[in-house]
Amino acid sequence: MILGGDLGGTKTLLALAEVAGGRPTVVREERLDSRAYPRFEDLLAAFLRGQTGVQCACFGLAGPTAIDGRSGQLTNLPWKLDAPTLEKAFGIGQVILANDFATAAHGLELLEPGQIATLQTGLPVERAPRVILGAGTGLGVAGLVWQDGRYRVIPGEGGHMGFAPHNLKGIELWRWLFDQYGRATVEDIVSGPGLARVYRFLSGVDKTPAEVGDAALAGTDPLAVEALEFWLSAYGAFAGDLAMKWLAYGGVFIAGGVAAKLMPRAFIQPFLEAFNAKREHRHIAEAMPIHLVTEERLGLLGAIALAADQIPPSPTKA
Repeated sequence: MILGGDLGGTKTLLALAEVAGGRPTVVREERLDSRAYPRFEDLLAAFLRGQTGVQCACFGLAGPTAIDGRSGQLTNLPWKLDAPTLEKAFGIGQVILANDFATAAHGLELLEPGQIATLQTGLPVERAPRVILGAGTGLGVAGLVWQDGRYRVIPGEGGHMGFAPHNLKGIELWRWLFDQYGRATVEDIVSGPGLARVYRFLSGVDKTPAEVGDAALAGTDPLAVEALEFWLSAYGAFAGDLAMKWLAYGGVFIAGGVAAKLMPRAFIQPFLEAFNAKREHRHIAEAMPIHLVTEERLGLLGAIALAADQIPPSPTKA
């Protein structure tokens, strides 16, 4: 029995799985409200309900983890996780803690064709570097490079890079953010809370990200439409910068529930135009394949896969 988890600032997905023949099969899965639990231990106890015999667990955290994967801290929740403490408290043989987008990157190979939508075909190159990023409560980023016959994941905290304005409106927004925070990061804008922040900048009115997104998609609020179009262009500009950094001819993968809800075909143009607006290197950006991951459980699938990798294969009978 193994345990996988995708721990976010808003929701947490957990699943128990059995491993047979090297492949995990999910036997129980739940979605829980992260904010309803003051500690991760409380949430985990509610999910396990006394379950024992878990050989390995892997949790993807929306926040930084120690290099050895033995401790971690969520960025948008006061949860602090310690692997030895969790192993002892819940009788788990081994606990692995990883950045949530590192686990999401591991889940890419498990996706079915219907769980990915291609936004830009590009000129894909086999075994070339890949990038995965996604906006949710925060902004996650990870890279993948081919090594020793498989993709190796390089975790990162790229969402906390400084925000680089890509148009005149962006310069005004950067100044507005600087006056409040002293430093503007990409996550301040390219995230669920960031969409609400952009709307407040344009209108002076507080609305939730869902309210802004719904009004924009329905076309009932011109400022919501403007906020969404700016948000998508900022998203695309940042994704394009990452693609240029990695020369991600293996694909740029956009994950996270926010993108899946807010990037229908009618609104995809601001993202693509900003992604490809790289001056004399536009032809390079246009050659990068871009894929939208529509499977919300990507991080959970990757966590299960990482946990399953720790289980030694069953001995074969003579």
